[in-house]
Amino acid sequence: MTDVRPKQDRSRATRQRLLETTIRCLATHGWETSTVGFIAAEAGLSRGAVQHHYRTREALILGALEFMFEERAALLDALPEPTGAGTARVHRVVAGLVDTIGGELFRAALQVWTVAAADPELRAAVVPLERRFARGVHLRAVRLLGVDDTDPEVRALLQATLDMARGLALADVLTDDSRRRARVVRAWSTQLAAALQPISPDSHAK
Repeated sequence: MTDVRPKQDRSRATRQRLLETTIRCLATHGWETSTVGFIAAEAGLSRGAVQHHYRTREALILGALEFMFEERAALLDALPEPTGAGTARVHRVVAGLVDTIGGELFRAALQVWTVAAADPELRAAVVPLERRFARGVHLRAVRLLGVDDTDPEVRALLQATLDMARGLALADVLTDDSRRRARVVRAWSTQLAAALQPISPDSHAK
């Protein structure tokens, strides 16, 4: 069957399929295996088709990384506005952040970070992307929790929450850590709700 979509739409769809395949290959097979040839085969494309969009492996990986951050940001934006108040509300937010930060996208990013740690050129390209993503996650956490991040204590608590989310994602790379993760998230949510309550905007207004 002939694909009658405009050429630009077909090119965009091919690029997205390529980037999604790159992420899956990195997450499942690792950096060493995820060559241009391997990714092309997994995507059902020729090597030439891949190089039409990304001339080098590094360009492809960076394109996938940026796409990765966009996808993770979209998942965070898709988190429902939490209802209720107190610990239950905080727990819903923290659990959503932990679930969104982990998973396949995190495992793929971890492969790139590991190589970037020893590759100055790759690191120089990755660090700005990571900083932009981290800032975006922080702002979304502020919005979902409804707190004032100009307060240094609030900022520290949010950073601790996001650091915990990344740590739990790392712990889940080798084994299914879901049961322990649920207990940690529940315990931290209780502590976070208690810490935030006295310094929430509503409490300042009273």
